[in-house]
Amino acid sequence: MAQGKNNFRYESLQDTKSIQGVLKSITKGIASGSLTFSDEDGEILMEPKGLLNLKLTATKDDDRRRITVRITWQDDDKSQRQKKPLIVTSDAKKK
Repeated sequence: MAQGKNNFRYESLQDTKSIQGVLKSITKGIASGSLTFSDEDGEILMEPKGLLNLKLTATKDDDRRRITVRITWQDDDKSQRQKKPLIVTSDAKKK
């Protein structure tokens, strides 16, 4: 439950049905393009659109199991994005 101005973190022990509900809310938010995460200390709004990067890992260590899902994207704010030209050169001699 720690937040800063630009981040939100929440951790708790829940049963599988509760976790399914959270995951369903996340998938609905991705589909609609708007996700709000909140608790009594604050909230953060995220607006996923375009291409999203998905990273999924699953691990088994002794008696612990972990599934990590990471979804990232870049805001499509063209005014903040600097487009620099691509320059490709080659020193190869033509035969």
